[in-house]
Amino acid sequence: MSEFNPNPSGLHQILNRQVDRRTAVATAAGALVAGLGLLQTACSPLAAAESKEKAQLNWEAFFQGNYRLMTHKEKDETVHRLERLHALNTGNQVRIGTTAAKEGVLYGYAFNISKCRGYMDCVKACIAENNQDRKSDMRYIRIHEHNKGQMSFEAAEDSFYHEVPAAGHFYMGTQCFHCQNPPCTQVCPTQATWLEPDGLVVVDYNWCIGCRYCIAACPYDARRFNWGDPQVPEEEVNPNQHYLGNRLRRKGVVEKCTFCIQRSRDGKNPACVEACPTGSRTFGNLLDPDSDLRWILKNKKVFRLKEDLGTEPKFWYYMD
Repeated sequence: MSEFNPNPSGLHQILNRQVDRRTAVATAAGALVAGLGLLQTACSPLAAAESKEKAQLNWEAFFQGNYRLMTHKEKDETVHRLERLHALNTGNQVRIGTTAAKEGVLYGYAFNISKCRGYMDCVKACIAENNQDRKSDMRYIRIHEHNKGQMSFEAAEDSFYHEVPAAGHFYMGTQCFHCQNPPCTQVCPTQATWLEPDGLVVVDYNWCIGCRYCIAACPYDARRFNWGDPQVPEEEVNPNQHYLGNRLRRKGVVEKCTFCIQRSRDGKNPACVEACPTGSRTFGNLLDPDSDLRWILKNKKVFRLKEDLGTEPKFWYYMD
């Protein structure tokens, strides 16, 4: 697979127009924030220096370019700025990667309905791995409890607190299906979300303006909006992060499952797959004929949700 090559004429026009708008709105506000920070810490040289550095880093972050148009040098500088800001704000270190898609890889997922027991280990692992907001109990994964003999998501329960598995029920998990023809990316006015060459649908949080068009366009209820400042206790922050994945977000942006890009691009399974106690989840490379995923697609009777929409989700269900 070839490396993503953005359209210079179309994409640059959209992104440059966004920068101009930000410049017009924020110039005075940014200067005021920087000035107040220095004034409050004027009596402490060290605190003043750190306050000045934070103001400068935040100023640069506000005007940073879209990730797809960054050079390797600009990506390194952006990551260093984010890591430094976290250290200044918390005293702790995080490592933010920019690992790119690999040639010959197209990620996909299979879910064995027969094996899932509704234990929610996958949900807990996903929340911890991806630094999701604890206050709102944000969840990328939802486990739906269906009555046996029917599959109706309108009638299914996904906020159950009883002992599982419950008699007369079966369980299905949903999350972002990383469609090969994703409608969510087509409606984004700032091109903050896109399909990567390895099949992952990602978000550049610094370019998301929170319009939520992507949420409306997604037929699978896979995206989540931060209505408030996300809260993750510092001792629970996963320091192993990716710029397009589980780095800490902010209020007013949309986020979603990335098949744990910080793990998958390092050759590991997503956290949900690793945590599943029943083996109902399989993740792999669709282009590898010897992968477990390809074996399932060849030997099991599989189906995908809402296939008639033409979204081509890379997430299949099957039963033993």
